[in-house]
Amino acid sequence: MFSFLVDTAHAMGGAPAQAGAEAPNPIMQFIPLILIFVIFYFMLIRPQQKRMKEHKAMLDSVKRGDEVVTSGGLIGRVTEVKDDEISVEIAKDVKIRVRRDAIASINSNSPVKE
Repeated sequence: MFSFLVDTAHAMGGAPAQAGAEAPNPIMQFIPLILIFVIFYFMLIRPQQKRMKEHKAMLDSVKRGDEVVTSGGLIGRVTEVKDDEISVEIAKDVKIRVRRDAIASINSNSPVKE
């Protein structure tokens, strides 16, 4: 009559512990977590560091006459380069000062108009 309860109890409890059975290695339980970290490192962290290094090299190479695009979308020509700010001419006789890290890209192959 109560055989279905016994079957359910065995199914929920799993196999009974044997006297000689060993506990699973705790290091084996951390392997999936370690693999996830390694995947995140190579898929997210490392490429982001590479992009940051390339962006820094690009900002260090800004020179007078380069056409730049700011992170705000302004396009202009560099007229003066200082330590951490750059003067950009966005129209004839209209110059703005921009922080160096606000430069999004450089088009240095465009002809210089002077």
